[in-house]
Amino acid sequence: MAPVSATLTTTQEHLWWGAVIGGFVVVLAVAALLTVLVLFVRRIDERVAGIKATLREAEANTADAALLTTVANGVDAVLAEGLQHHLFLGRVLGKVRT
Repeated sequence: MAPVSATLTTTQEHLWWGAVIGGFVVVLAVAALLTVLVLFVRRIDERVAGIKATLREAEANTADAALLTTVANGVDAVLAEGLQHHLFLGRVLGKVRT
């Protein structure tokens, strides 16, 4: 059996170093992209929390919206009463004709 040589030729050694350097470049690129992704996810999470807070404030501001119908009916009643007074006073003073 012939002895096996454990040494590499210059071309093989350059190819191995090229592969090692290329691997490091790929690992650094992946790490950079993952860092950017994590930063974007954090920013999105913060903004979603801000939107949730704004929606809760809007909900609190409109919690009494159910009372609008009651208030509108009261305003209508006050306006109708005012119109009755206007018509009465106009007739009494002779400014409104019927």
